[in-house]
Amino acid sequence: MNIVVLMGRLTKDPDVRYSQGDNSLAIARYTLAVDRRRGRSSSQGDQQTADFISCVAFGKSAEFAEKYLHKGTKICIRGRIQTGSYTNKDGVKVYTTDVVIDDQEFAESKNAQTSGPDYSSYANAGRSQSSAPAPEKEESPSGAVEGFMNIPEGIDEELPFN
Repeated sequence: MNIVVLMGRLTKDPDVRYSQGDNSLAIARYTLAVDRRRGRSSSQGDQQTADFISCVAFGKSAEFAEKYLHKGTKICIRGRIQTGSYTNKDGVKVYTTDVVIDDQEFAESKNAQTSGPDYSSYANAGRSQSSAPAPEKEESPSGAVEGFMNIPEGIDEELPFN
């Protein structure tokens, strides 16, 4: 089974091209910077690392990428890994690995997109800067953190799970 699910940020705006012919097809290519999990015994300290994954979308997915995705956008994608090879103009065989996207969606609100890390200058180095601190959560007048509801005391017995 060949299924890939990734969440990360675009390192630059998608490169969208259209095939030639009567039924032209949109083809979008972009690179997704996906943070690696760090273990407790990481010798890299607080430095965050990322993998830079080449992605390609076709048709409606490519048109969506062209219209709504840009550098720094955090998205979640689902697709499959596809490998291939070609011979470049110097006669050298080049091997490729891409994620062919079946589905893509936003992984954060539009307001949160401005506070994400900038991976564009680190794509070739294979690592990223430490991410920006998370914005403070706002409390509503009822004392609940925005987007979450306060659970009253003593309701534990009424919940169907523990």
